[in-house]
Amino acid sequence: MIFKNSRASILLTLAAVTLLSSCSRLGWGVLLWSIEDPPVLSGTVLPVYIKSNIDKVWVVGIPETLRRGGAEKVEVPLSQLEFFGSRRKAVKWAGDFSEYAYVYAENLQDGLPIRDAPDNNSKRVYRLRLGEVIKILSAVHGNPPISTTGDPLPGEWYRVLTHDGIIGHCFSYRLKLFEYGEGPMQASSAVQKETVADPELETVLSRTWSPESYQQMINSRRINIQEMEKKYRFDPGQETGIARIILPDLERQFQYDGIYPNGENSWRFEGSNLQMILRSSNTLAVQFTEGTGTRRTMLFVSLPTEVNDIIIQENARREGQFMNIYNQGPVFTSSNYGTITFLRTGDFTWTGYDLLVPQFISAETNGKGRVNMDIYISPLFEAQFNGAFSFRFTDIRQNSTIYFMYTLNNDGLRLEVVPEFGIEDVTVTQRASSPTVLYFFRDSPL
Repeated sequence: MIFKNSRASILLTLAAVTLLSSCSRLGWGVLLWSIEDPPVLSGTVLPVYIKSNIDKVWVVGIPETLRRGGAEKVEVPLSQLEFFGSRRKAVKWAGDFSEYAYVYAENLQDGLPIRDAPDNNSKRVYRLRLGEVIKILSAVHGNPPISTTGDPLPGEWYRVLTHDGIIGHCFSYRLKLFEYGEGPMQASSAVQKETVADPELETVLSRTWSPESYQQMINSRRINIQEMEKKYRFDPGQETGIARIILPDLERQFQYDGIYPNGENSWRFEGSNLQMILRSSNTLAVQFTEGTGTRRTMLFVSLPTEVNDIIIQENARREGQFMNIYNQGPVFTSSNYGTITFLRTGDFTWTGYDLLVPQFISAETNGKGRVNMDIYISPLFEAQFNGAFSFRFTDIRQNSTIYFMYTLNNDGLRLEVVPEFGIEDVTVTQRASSPTVLYFFRDSPL
């Protein structure tokens, strides 16, 4: 830390404390936020005489050496003093607090959140105004926010106190730390902008905004796990002051100073050409202007279920679909196309497939690979087939894949080869003009 003299200064202040009358004293407290008049610095141990829950204040004594002809007692907001029953405990706590006793921070980004835990995904308890000053109470361990490059942001988490009495955790990347001695409390340079409560903005900032295509996947029950795992999204970037749009064919970032109203349910990211409009309770339009002057609009949605949970549910569905085939076999034999054995691990072995080489299966493979329940069938084919899957041969240098629609019954397994051009967006939409159909019978009775 750069605040090397804090501990020595605090200990000198503690040594200078003159005890006032203890007849009606409740206990002792450590001042968390400096008093300007009379000038008493944070970290000072003070006798406590009264606690008023109605006025929400402590009445504390001012050490004689700090009175300067002023009052002997002063009121302090409840949140700005740490109370102890004994002077010994207060002095010990003040010694531990001394490293940060004089340390405050100025907020450099409007809307920077204070959270209830040192993690970027934890609940937001307060939104700082641009230029607002907060008190640093201590450094804490936590998970740093992630930058636009995918690396952790530089900085650390602090436990902080606002002047209004909110206590929480704030990451230091958008804070400017400074020491405060005597004199008026002033932020270094930022001009505070007056803000008003904006519940709709709070709601927007508290949600995860995924591309509209994710909602379409859920509605159609055709989940592309590979696409969902990439977690495309719109990130307002409250911690970093950098908003990000991350889509398969587009990635942009916008550095901004604050988020301000721009009409009903509309906000601008000041310092950039980005704005967002809440079109419905779960639909957000994000707009920006390209260098060519073209205005672009993208839609994002707030999903009813977390993306990770959707992936878990889809994997469970695929596992169930595979187990239906496995339990029906797991060995299936064809007089023309050999024997396929499904393994509980999700793998397969295939022997006697010579008639399919080289048109569908590479001559390099020994017939070992992985079963993937990763494709769907169009509603046009649902009356004829139970589903679709792919065989990915993994025992050769360049993995090759063959796609099938299948029908499963008590007799066995019927497969129809699907050409690659027949698959659109993980869904079989076309059949071959002259389909190749493979019939396999179960090796043993059900």
